[in-house]
Amino acid sequence: MTFDSSDFPTTLPPFTPEALKAHQALVDLLGTIAAQQKGTPSQIALSGLLARKRWIVAIPGTTKLERLDENIGALNIELTPGDLREIDVSTAQIQIAGARYPEKPEALSGC
Repeated sequence: MTFDSSDFPTTLPPFTPEALKAHQALVDLLGTIAAQQKGTPSQIALSGLLARKRWIVAIPGTTKLERLDENIGALNIELTPGDLREIDVSTAQIQIAGARYPEKPEALSGC
């Protein structure tokens, strides 16, 4: 995944090159499950959240209609208990890198 230097994610710690490399195993897993489910990795991530608890409300942000349609498509994906276990086992082995937001709030001035 690459971003233009003006893209907002480049200001966030989870999107540094080092963090993206550390998270690649999770991206690969979601891609594998997405291929099996005939969906996208984003749909698998959203579907996984929704499958955990019925009261969870995922709020994905987008400015593109096609991404909104993709996000809504997550409702049509039913992950099996085996899929959820595979996600749990894999994520337990992945060290999440980067804080959610920068330590200095002024780094978010591009919002």
